[in-house]
Amino acid sequence: MFRFGVLGVSRFALRKMIPAMRAARGVELVAIASRDGAKAAAAARELGLPKSYGSYEALLADPEIDGVYNPLPNHLHVPWSERAAEAGKHVLCEKPIALGAAEARRLLAVRDRTGVVVCEAAMVRVHPRWLAARELIRGGRIGALRSFVGTFGYSIARDNIRFDAEMGGGVLLDTGFYPVTMSRFCFEAEPTGVLGRSEVDAATGVDLLTSAVLQFPSGQATFSCGMDLGPMQRALLLGTKGHLELPIAWNPPGDRPSELIIETSASLEEPTPERMAFDAVDQYTLLVELFAQAASSGGPAPIALEDSVMNMAVLDALARSAKSGRWESPAR
Repeated sequence: MFRFGVLGVSRFALRKMIPAMRAARGVELVAIASRDGAKAAAAARELGLPKSYGSYEALLADPEIDGVYNPLPNHLHVPWSERAAEAGKHVLCEKPIALGAAEARRLLAVRDRTGVVVCEAAMVRVHPRWLAARELIRGGRIGALRSFVGTFGYSIARDNIRFDAEMGGGVLLDTGFYPVTMSRFCFEAEPTGVLGRSEVDAATGVDLLTSAVLQFPSGQATFSCGMDLGPMQRALLLGTKGHLELPIAWNPPGDRPSELIIETSASLEEPTPERMAFDAVDQYTLLVELFAQAASSGGPAPIALEDSVMNMAVLDALARSAKSGRWESPAR
């Protein structure tokens, strides 16, 4: 049994990830920590956990914890993941793995030095529907992939940490992350250049709306994401002989089936959609199980840390492009 501790009592951890962890096979959630001991104790009581800690350091010192989940604000992902690894704990860190590629590379160093598994919680990478989409592309079902189109819109209150630039706020790192990582996943390549455009909130300095073009060797990806939009998330994968559509592309509800729409009609006016249904599955639970198995067996992380570093390099380039107004190349 792989024993987890959680750093922090964030709303996302309490409402989404912790229930997913508790449903995971071979996993036991044993402790939670907060800088506010009363909050940690209250969360432990509510969740029925045997241990709570009033500091992250105390949780990391517990020899009965095998690994930690780090859902802290973005600017704390690397510092506390490093400290967890140095304490001998495997680390499942919320996305984005870092504020930038240079910072993310520090995790490569600490992983190699300590021998623990460090993995970004990019849950979309393990969902059966996305795995099926990539296999359909590989099999030539829609011909050669030429264009990946993604959207992710939502609206949040301004007291949210996503409006804090110093904490790594802004929509690019929050949800622009998804079309970037999944276009790389589907093209199975790195973009050679990127072009980004952002609308920045004057009061906070964070990007409220970002759109982008990613040039791949064999095609392009485009996306728009915003945190002052009506709710919307979708992905279209356009090939030379057809296209795939993924409604609710990035976080489909785990309690009902999802679908993948395949369109290969030769006529614009007479579509013949084929629908592939996928059983209800919690992609967060899947990720936790795969992570725990890798950590327990010494196997590779379900999402390679090197891939997460490359993803940050693309996000870095997009942020540079939004400021320069020019095409930028991701750092290799």
